Amino acid sequence: MAQQSESSTQGRTAKISVATLTAMVVGSMVGAGVFSLPSRFAGQTGVLGALISWTIAGTGMLMLAFVFQRLAIRKPDLDSGVYAYAKAGFGEYLGFFSAFGYWASACVGNVTYWILIMSTLGALLPVLGEGDTFVAFLASSACVWLFYLLVRRGVKEATTINRIVTVAKLVPIVMFVLIAVFLLDPQVLADNFEGYGVTGPLFDQVRGTMLATVFVFLGVEGASVYSRHARRREDVGRATVLGFLMVLAIFASVTIVSYGILPMEELADLRQPSMAGVLEAAVGGWGAVFVSVGLIVSVLGAYLAWTLMSSEVLFVAAKDRDMPRFLATSDANDVPRAALLLTTALIQVVLFVTLLSDDAFTFALDLTSALSLIPFLLAAGYALKLALGRGGPAAGNRTTGDLVIAALAVLYTAFLLFAAGLTFVLLSFVIYAPATILFAMTRREQGRRVFSGRELVIFVVSVIGAVIGVVALATGAISI
Repeated sequence: MAQQSESSTQGRTAKISVATLTAMVVGSMVGAGVFSLPSRFAGQTGVLGALISWTIAGTGMLMLAFVFQRLAIRKPDLDSGVYAYAKAGFGEYLGFFSAFGYWASACVGNVTYWILIMSTLGALLPVLGEGDTFVAFLASSACVWLFYLLVRRGVKEATTINRIVTVAKLVPIVMFVLIAVFLLDPQVLADNFEGYGVTGPLFDQVRGTMLATVFVFLGVEGASVYSRHARRREDVGRATVLGFLMVLAIFASVTIVSYGILPMEELADLRQPSMAGVLEAAVGGWGAVFVSVGLIVSVLGAYLAWTLMSSEVLFVAAKDRDMPRFLATSDANDVPRAALLLTTALIQVVLFVTLLSDDAFTFALDLTSALSLIPFLLAAGYALKLALGRGGPAAGNRTTGDLVIAALAVLYTAFLLFAAGLTFVLLSFVIYAPATILFAMTRREQGRRVFSGRELVIFVVSVIGAVIGVVALATGAISI
């Protein structure tokens, strides 16, 4: 009976084309982040630092994109890529951490979308402030649950909507770049070139932009997460690389052209979404309206994509018996309802927490990036193990290219952890450690011992990190 039910579930799984997978990748990455880039970068660095930052981030994320592309081909039996790769490479407990961390980062990232939408509307309705007032919280909460009802209608319908929205939201962003290029002032661009004396040494400038670049590139693994829905395994890799290259060109262009419109100091002081302020300075009030409308369309599409992906991670982890079994249920529309409900609930909780933050948008953005780093590092580490011949049998022959790509991806994600700084590493522990309750529930359901010796060591380290993080928050050593 159980096998028949599982077969029935697989039979009704919606199959997605490479074009739709690419749209999922682009739709996941092009969201709130791109509209915040001008002031985020100007507050840290000038044109030179921005070029270096995008070179580092572009190269590092391209290596990660190649990692997901090659793992999709070499390990076709592993679905929900980020989580599955961590489990295969480093065991069940770290695989659980990867699944939970990736899911939590997606939920926190979704909170930034509502903050930015309310901040955008706040230019017309002061009661919404910069998306961090109680009224904004209530409005955001209502929207969160409306989207919950939409996604419950079905994965296939929701991904089709996302594909349409992805095309629609790229139009205002491309128009922004074209207008800014046409109106760019070469002297302003030259004055903003170095950024020295405003933001410190060049290395610190570049480091300061790293979490912002991580945030905007989150979603590069989107096709891998949806691998179980792909018509062909090779479509996963194609969609990943194609979507990444499209988005890199967009992000770098938006950042650089903004330096030619306003001085760095003015760019850094713009309220979010800063892209609206840049275009307003260039063409007048209609520019801010144009970008604001584009932002709302873009962010709603990204929210939809990330809600789908985060629910999918919980569902697949539960199907693999690495999350409690109640999360492994799906309905006739292929919607993992329990996972979707838990995802929506965490988004609601984080929305409330941002009310306590001094800068809700920046806090949520940086925490999203920090939470995603462990899953990315573990996936890259698994690719490196395979390239070194230590990850068990793999499809295809190992090459020098596999080793170089995996090694660069590991170095890049390790550098990102350094760039994140102690604050967000400790906050990540505060979130990761309590999540072990779900891991313990899963092991108890299976009648297994909760921890092996190695897993117990990892648990103790995570608890120590969480305790240090809580004490640091309580004493004011770190703040949100």
